[in-house]
Amino acid sequence: MERSYFVYILSNESKMLYVGVTNDLHKRVFQHKSKLIPGFTQKYNLYRLVYFEMFGDIRAAIAREKQIKGWLRSKKVALIIAKNPQWKDLAEMWFKNPSKTRTPSRATVVNPILT
Repeated sequence: MERSYFVYILSNESKMLYVGVTNDLHKRVFQHKSKLIPGFTQKYNLYRLVYFEMFGDIRAAIAREKQIKGWLRSKKVALIIAKNPQWKDLAEMWFKNPSKTRTPSRATVVNPILT
């Protein structure tokens, strides 16, 4: 079974940004939304998943995370707006319907903001 890795961007009402990488997007977003991770995202209430990309290789995911983190805020915002102009929470429904509480497998995941 091939693993999937995700680079993601979280935001809040004031559109503060956080860029991260994980191998379990569903779990990581749940942790952020539940404020289970002390630090920046908890302090500034960053819970809204506004962007993500999927990779099959952890090195590529880490390289992309570092690339995005190195960008000016304006370039990060442009990346989000290009695929999610309304800054919708892409994980909004993940935790409301128990039958849909898992992110689809790598083979079936469809990122609505990347298509």
